[in-house]
Amino acid sequence: MTKKQFYLKMITSSIMRRRSRMLIALLAVAIGSTILSGLVTIYYDVPRQMGREFRSYGANMTFVPSGAGNILQEDLDKALSFVPGEKLVGVSSYRYETITVNRIAFMAGGVKFDSVKKTRPYWLVNGDYPAQSKEVLAGQSVAQALALKTGSQIKMDVLDEKGEHKNYSVKITGILQTGGPEEDCIFMDSDELAQVTGTGGICDVAELSMSASGEELALIRDQIEQNVPGITARLVKRVTQSEGTVLKKLQSLVWIVTFVVLVLTMVCVATTMMAVVTERRKEIGLKKALGASSRNLIEEFLGEGLFLGGLGGVLGVILGFAFAQAVSLNVFHRPISFQWGLVPLTIIVSVIVTGLACLIPVRSATTVDPVIVLRGE
Repeated sequence: MTKKQFYLKMITSSIMRRRSRMLIALLAVAIGSTILSGLVTIYYDVPRQMGREFRSYGANMTFVPSGAGNILQEDLDKALSFVPGEKLVGVSSYRYETITVNRIAFMAGGVKFDSVKKTRPYWLVNGDYPAQSKEVLAGQSVAQALALKTGSQIKMDVLDEKGEHKNYSVKITGILQTGGPEEDCIFMDSDELAQVTGTGGICDVAELSMSASGEELALIRDQIEQNVPGITARLVKRVTQSEGTVLKKLQSLVWIVTFVVLVLTMVCVATTMMAVVTERRKEIGLKKALGASSRNLIEEFLGEGLFLGGLGGVLGVILGFAFAQAVSLNVFHRPISFQWGLVPLTIIVSVIVTGLACLIPVRSATTVDPVIVLRGE
């Protein structure tokens, strides 16, 4: 048997002889590493999850024309080229024209409904979104003014590009409720509105919903304003600032809780190992009387502690991911991805915490006087 094999057997035998005490220490390390692994996983996944949740509050960036005109489609396409595709949740452009229904003037909005579902998911539609031509959404205020309901037919009086009046019959597929100015509009497909009015290739405003931090959004905004003179990019501050504030508070809370748990783990392991040293005073005295040096005792007790730390770290990686997955599913209703980089980190931190917790008990073991202990004092 080699020296390393003998050393390993000595450590495992010592742990097995004191299973109850060592099990307590192992549970403490495993719980600490579980919290560490789980909370750090949540720490890195929270921005992605919270970003998705905040997208339900609407877009976080808008494009408006730099001058008094409109946004050209070519400028919009160029501006979108500065937005990373993996961060773009949705983009929708709006074109507004004045129309008349029963001699009452209303605002008609042209939009792509598939896009608006991503940038304005808070829209509440009583009925269905338009799916084909000559179908529109009527805002609640418009519906009340004209006594409309789902399925109603209306004739819109529209001015074309020549300034001539044109009657256009459409069907109401849904009543829009937002609690905002959208309730005063009639929304239809943007291409259809452009065809009716003859004003294609332009829009009045565009909205973007991106899964990005406030710093990333500011950088994208600056790039667009520097390279696309026809567009002014603006951040929706009430969304971006709220998102950043919430994320910083959550991440700070994660680090505080993790630190407290690691300190408690260290205290628990130190207490357990101190009890083990007290229990083994006669054994330690006998070993020193037979010629064991303080270094031998340090290696033995540290070996036991580091073994527990490594095993607890492995358990913590597995249980930590299960913990983080449960939190994500219950809070955000979405799964998380396994962070492979946390495997060595969790094990290393667990070993370090356990090693530090063993320093005081190890020092106590080296101060045992074999003469006094073997005399029964």
